[in-house]
Amino acid sequence: MSEKERNNSTRGTGVAEHGRESSPPLVLLASDQEWSTRSLESVLGPHGFASVRAYTGRQALELIHRTHPDVVIIDSGMPDVPGVDLCIQLRDDPEFPSSTPVVMTTAGPASRSQRLDAYRAGVWEYLSLPVDAEALILKLSAFVRAKREIDRSREESLLDDSTGLYNVRGLARRAREMGAEASRRHAPLACVAITASLSGEAGPDDLDPRIAEELGDLCRRTARASDAVGRLARSDFAILAPTTNDAGAVRLAERLREESALTTFSSADSIGNYEVRAGYCAYQDFSKSPVDAVELLLRAATALRHVRTSEESSISAYHDVPAHPVQ
Repeated sequence: MSEKERNNSTRGTGVAEHGRESSPPLVLLASDQEWSTRSLESVLGPHGFASVRAYTGRQALELIHRTHPDVVIIDSGMPDVPGVDLCIQLRDDPEFPSSTPVVMTTAGPASRSQRLDAYRAGVWEYLSLPVDAEALILKLSAFVRAKREIDRSREESLLDDSTGLYNVRGLARRAREMGAEASRRHAPLACVAITASLSGEAGPDDLDPRIAEELGDLCRRTARASDAVGRLARSDFAILAPTTNDAGAVRLAERLREESALTTFSSADSIGNYEVRAGYCAYQDFSKSPVDAVELLLRAATALRHVRTSEESSISAYHDVPAHPVQ
C-alpha cells in the first residue's frame, strides 16, 4: 500500500446547510486523482460534509464497510478496478445498504453508453468534472435526506430487509398478539429459535449472508400459516407457534433439521453441510405462564445459545439450560 493510501484521512466539519440531523453527513471519495479529490473536499467541507478518502477500489470497499458513509463518490477510472465494476460489487453486496447514494465522476464528457452502464450498475448520479459546486451540494443534501428517511423507515419497520420475515420488533409485536390470544383461550404457545453452522468448521457468527437468507426460507417453508417467522440476529431465526406445546415444539425443530438435510445451501466461500440447531420454550396453557410472550421469545433464544455449545444434543429446551429451570 502506498504512503497516500496509508494516510487517508477524514476531513470536513460543521453542520450541513441542507438535510442535517444529528451528525455531519459522511462522504467517501474513491479516487486516485489528487486534484479532483481536493477539489471535492474544498466544496464539501465548508457546507458541513465530512469526507474520507480511498485511493483504490479495494480500499474503498474496506472503508465503506468500516465507516458506513452517507454518500459514496467513485471516480470512473479507479486504478485497480473500473468504477462501474466497483458499483456493481456494492450493488450486489448484501451488507451495503441500498439506501446509500452512489455518485460517479469522470474527467471530461461521458458518452451515453457510459452513463447508461453506470446507471445500470446502481449509480444515482453521473457527473463530469469539474462539478458545479452549488448543484453538487444541493444534490448530495437531497440524497442524504432521502437516505436517512429510508433508514428511519426501516428502523421503524416490522420486517427484515434481506429476508422479508419479521425483524425483532415485528416478532415482539406478534408475540404479544399471540400471547394475548393464547391466554384468552387457555391454549398452548411455543417459540422455536434456530441457527445453522458449517459442520466442523464455521460457527454461527461466520454464516454467509446468503446462507442466512436460505435458512430464513427454510423456516418459512416449514412453518404453518398460523405461525410467525422472524429473524432474531444475523444467523438466528425464530418461529412463534400457537397451539403448540413442548412435544409440538420438538417436532417442529426436528422438521427443520430434516428439511435442512434435504436443502443444498449455497456459498461462494465454503462447501459443506450445514447443521441446524434449535432451542425452544413452550407452555401448555399460556394463561398460566409465569412470563409474557416476549419473554417466551427471549427464553427460546437463551436455549439456542445454550445448544450452540452442546455436544450432546442439537435441540434444547429452556429448562435444559443450567440456572434456567422452568418456573
